[in-house]
Amino acid sequence: MSAILQAEGLHFSYGAVIAARDVSLRVEEGEIVTLVGANGAGKSTMLRGIAGILRPSAGRVVFAGRDITRLASHERCKAGIALVPEGRHVFPYLTVLENLEVGGYTYRRDKAKLKRLIEHKMEMFPRLRERATQRAGTLSGGEQQMLALSRALMSEPRLLCLDEPSLGLAPIVVQEIFRSILRINAEGTSVLLVEQNTRYAMDTAQRGYVLRNGAVIAEGTCAELRDDPRLHSAYLGNQREAAVAAL
Repeated sequence: MSAILQAEGLHFSYGAVIAARDVSLRVEEGEIVTLVGANGAGKSTMLRGIAGILRPSAGRVVFAGRDITRLASHERCKAGIALVPEGRHVFPYLTVLENLEVGGYTYRRDKAKLKRLIEHKMEMFPRLRERATQRAGTLSGGEQQMLALSRALMSEPRLLCLDEPSLGLAPIVVQEIFRSILRINAEGTSVLLVEQNTRYAMDTAQRGYVLRNGAVIAEGTCAELRDDPRLHSAYLGNQREAAVAAL
């Protein structure tokens, strides 16, 4: 395999607060990689930096062999990176169908392709078909997550960045979302996953990175990380107990 994404020595900060320091990671073509760690470890910052929402103060991002460190977020989207942010952020006053059309804006002049892409997403999530003319803001949390995921896929990304896809969802919906992630990956899309539920993250990904205080403290296959004491030490206080119980 060859790396679709290579992040090297990235530093991010919010004012005087350092959110990530000297973080390096890679995602191979066709791979699912997870970033795990306690709240505030720098996981979401890394996703936002890779998607181009944040600019690093040091380091670089290479995507498909191209240095994209200075590309804006919309240019990275065109290059093949899509982000599903924490909290979903659908367009609440647009219908399900209109949200999908926004996601497929690049193909707005190719009506046939746009229709095929929408059909594929509705086949993946039948509830979106049932609610095609319903405003996105009236959907349940699980339905909004399905829509946010589908909207991101409308750009046909090579790398899908997912930030806490299970957050606030019922267990049965979480299972459906993670089955969909595996299907998306099987269809050829690489995935970089941030997920607070360590068990789901480890069951879904092939490899992982453990972050603590903005730095990588461990990396390896998920099978290796399950028994790595550094994974458990990354979760402090109540977070640690929750993580150990989830494994």
